Parts: sequence; C-alpha cells; structure tokens
Amino acid sequence: MLDVGRWTLDVSPFFPMKRKRLIVMGFMGSCPIAGVIWQHIHYIVGLQKLGHDVFYIEDSARLPYNPDTFEVNNEFDYAAKILKHLATEFDFKQRWSFCARYLPGNPTAGLPLKRIRQLYREADAILNVCGTQEFNEDLLTSDRILYLESDPGVEQIKVDHRVKATIKYLRRHHALFTFGESVGTKDFPVPTHNLKWLPTRQPIVTDLWKTNRRPLPAAVFTSVANWSTSGLKDIEWRGEKYLWSKSREFLRFVAAPKRSGEPFELATDIKDERTRAKFERNGWRFRAPHDLSANYRLYRDYIRRSKGEFTVAKDQYVRLNTGWFSDRSGCYLAAGRPVIIQETGFTKIFGKHDGLIGFKSLGEIPEAVKRINADYSQHSRAAREMASEFFEAEKVLHSLLERAGI
Repeated sequence: MLDVGRWTLDVSPFFPMKRKRLIVMGFMGSCPIAGVIWQHIHYIVGLQKLGHDVFYIEDSARLPYNPDTFEVNNEFDYAAKILKHLATEFDFKQRWSFCARYLPGNPTAGLPLKRIRQLYREADAILNVCGTQEFNEDLLTSDRILYLESDPGVEQIKVDHRVKATIKYLRRHHALFTFGESVGTKDFPVPTHNLKWLPTRQPIVTDLWKTNRRPLPAAVFTSVANWSTSGLKDIEWRGEKYLWSKSREFLRFVAAPKRSGEPFELATDIKDERTRAKFERNGWRFRAPHDLSANYRLYRDYIRRSKGEFTVAKDQYVRLNTGWFSDRSGCYLAAGRPVIIQETGFTKIFGKHDGLIGFKSLGEIPEAVKRINADYSQHSRAAREMASEFFEAEKVLHSLLERAGI
C-alpha cells in the first residue's frame, strides 16, 4: 500500500471489487471544453477499467454552451452530438443521456427519462463530479450520491459562514470527497464543523496520455488558463478576500521566463493590451486558446508537444493551503512532461520528486528550469512514474469507492 497522507493507494494488483452499477454525473455536454471533457472521461474510463457497469448522465436546469457559436441557449443538439461521439470513442454507447431540465417535459437525448429514473433507483453509487449537480425529485430517490469537489475552499468557507443551503446540500450526499487534500487537517485554516471530508484527487487514465515522442528542441514550458473568471467565486473569510482566479498569481510571477532565460507559452486570452505587453516583455508567448478548448484531441496534442508545464494555482488554493493539485498538471505528468507548479501544500502529501517541482517564490523558478534542463530524460521518466504512482485512475477510484463504502 502507498501511504499518501490520510489515505492509501493500493500499488499491488487490485483485489477484485464486485461489479457495481455506477453513474457519473457532470457537465461535459453542456460545457464541452477540452479540460472539462478529459476530467469526466478519466472517471468513466477508470471505472470501466475496474470492471464496473458505468453510465454517464447530465440532468441539469443549466443552459448548455456551444463552443462553435460561443452561445449559451436552450438548444442541446451540440451537447447531444459531442456526448454521442465521446460515447462511441470511449465505449459507453447506449449508456449516456442528456436531460434538459430547463425545458417543459424534460426532453432527453440518449437514454429516455424513464430509464434515467430507473438508473437513479438502482445505481450502487452516483458520482457528482466537481460537485455541480443540482438535486431534483428523481435524483433524490438515491441515497448513494458521492460529492467530488475539485475546487476546495469556497464550500468550506460557506459552511463556516453557516450558509444553510450549502450545508443542506452537502449533508444530502452519502460521502464528501475533495481535491483539497489538506481540508480537515491542521494545515487547512477553515473549520469543517463536523463534516467529514475525504481526500481524493483527479484520476488520470495514464494510457490515454502516453507518448514515446521526445519534445522537439524548440518546445517550451506551456500551460492553458482561463484568464478572467468574473469574480463569481471570489469569497471573503475573516476579513480577507480570496480569489478564484489564476490571473493575479501569474502577474506575481510574470518575470519567470526572463529570469529563467527561456520563453514560456500560455494558451489564454488576455484582453488588456498593457497587461499582455507586460507579459511579452518578460519572455511570454501567447497562443489562442479557443481551438484547444473546443477540441479535446488538440488539447492533448498540445500537452504532449510541450517541454513541460509551468503554471500557478488559484489564490484560494494557495493562501488556504488546500493541498490541491491540478488535473491538467496530472495530464502533463502522464505524458512524461515535467511540471513546475505553485505550491499549495501538495509537496507535503506527495513528497519531493524529479519531474514535479513546487515553488513559492520567483527565485525558485529559474532553479527548477535549470534542474529539468540538466537531465530532461530523467525528469520525463520521473513525471510518468509520478502519474502512475499517484494519479492512476484505477488506484484513485478503487480507493474512493472503498472509502465511500460502495
């Protein structure tokens, strides 16, 4: 068994679990951007690899987004098309549905509403990926809904603020999991008020990211980021404001490429010309993010062709010492691409390894780049080994189901 803090991953061949009927619930049809799609696919394929009977269902009153037209409206033809395509590629044909709860009669694509209701009643567990699923009367026939939080901090603060709707929603789940692996420990400052938070992390099906190709000599450290998040998830706690955005953290480390002596590339869309110019003066290159966001294969190719990843973490994750780790960074590691990422407390959980270097200050970044450049092959191998050791989907999901009592 591999000790990873408050939980363990079985690194020996798995003791077979009894085949379960499981539902993955999420939003990759209504928000079909590449990073979101891969988040969900890792759950679906990982559970399949464990031998379970896996269904994917979207059942929401949220209007879907169409990346081709950049519109949010009540039409769900694009959502249905992308889900049908993904179901064919990743082997969950006849096991998916999109239910438009925002329209009269709750029309569906894929499985009909009658079958959805049956699955809710029969499922051994329902995985609420990213914790975004609204409850409805049909869904609440299940008492085996697992909350899988990918963005730690906000919900814990709402609980500390005694927000009744948040507390009621969380307590309705069978178990609460969070990517904030420090939540509930002395390292995390927000009280949890007797809610039992279980640590987990993004499962990665590492086989989907492996490549034998070494990056080209011109390859650079890259990342993909949403520059502006409109402040909707910013939150105040004990007199301080905590931001749900990476933009301020990138600005703190804007000089990183110049100090490191080589360019970094960021796939993002900075509208403000003065801010963009500041980054360019400090050795940043920019790549338009829209085609990457709309094409999950192109997104994967971009990561594979990179030298590695340089990225920051959201202000909330850093200052609250959440122990969070990026799902995207896990994909870089699985592709054998070393990662340099801002510290959130994850080093205390994973330890220090080649292939993954955390930083807190600007001065640590050039040293990290120098270390990787000095023996790239070693750091590339170590990155793949880390992905397999800490993020392999079968290990992460086996542990999750076992600790949930499923």
